Amino acid sequence: MIGELEKPMNEDHFFAFVKDKMQCGGIRHSILRGKPIQKVAVLGGSGSFAIKIAIQANADVFLTSDLKYHNFYEAENQLVLADIGHFESERFTKNYIVDFLKKKIPNFAIIFSEENTNPVKYL
Repeated sequence: MIGELEKPMNEDHFFAFVKDKMQCGGIRHSILRGKPIQKVAVLGGSGSFAIKIAIQANADVFLTSDLKYHNFYEAENQLVLADIGHFESERFTKNYIVDFLKKKIPNFAIIFSEENTNPVKYL
């Protein structure tokens, strides 16, 4: 998904915002470009296969997870790659799934788990 922020943010403020909203323990990222962030590409889970697509879309930053060392070179200073963690990139998806299922199957009991099953811990 690609979207635009209402107002551009500097990189430091953008990453602080993402860290807070996505409840990340940390964010691994490619070199900062010193440019405002406005156009944001997002792909939950392992998104390295879509780096070129984010570049072609002229995104300022691509938020995803499970990036390997060499993936960070693929940014080629055309955007900032940011690995926010696999669990963190998908953590709110269940909210949308539950809402969708409640609308589609209103007479079906749906249990929303509050348990954090992330095996990755941060210091």
